[in-house]
Amino acid sequence: MADNARAKRLADLIREVIARKLQRGIKDPRLGTHVTITDTRVTGDLREATVFYTVYGDDEDRAGVAAGLESAKGILRSEVGRAAGIKFTPTLTFVPDALPENARTIEDLLDRARSSDAQVREASSGAKYAGEADPYRKPGEDGDATAE
Repeated sequence: MADNARAKRLADLIREVIARKLQRGIKDPRLGTHVTITDTRVTGDLREATVFYTVYGDDEDRAGVAAGLESAKGILRSEVGRAAGIKFTPTLTFVPDALPENARTIEDLLDRARSSDAQVREASSGAKYAGEADPYRKPGEDGDATAE
């Protein structure tokens, strides 16, 4: 349990250090203000860290940020090692976060559901029940004789 807590603390530290360094310390123009570090995960042995990021822009911006992160990997790892003060600094792997694409897909599905609901609502606006409004028979109606 202590190892999981240590890995979580290290992951949080890595996320903060990389975000701060990207904001103020890297001069690469590909790593502008449109990159966000969303999550970091560290293996239980603290040897490897996966850093998830999002890029606000088009495919060209995403490719540029990926190349910029790969080229700055050594500088970022050195900064993490300096901040963490541990014997072995984890290797960094940068992975684009799929969250924005998933959110866009969900939003598209919700839009389709809303339009489908509107079509059903429009088609049923003048509809009437296929019988009476209350289809259940009640005792004493229609001359029913109940055995008591």
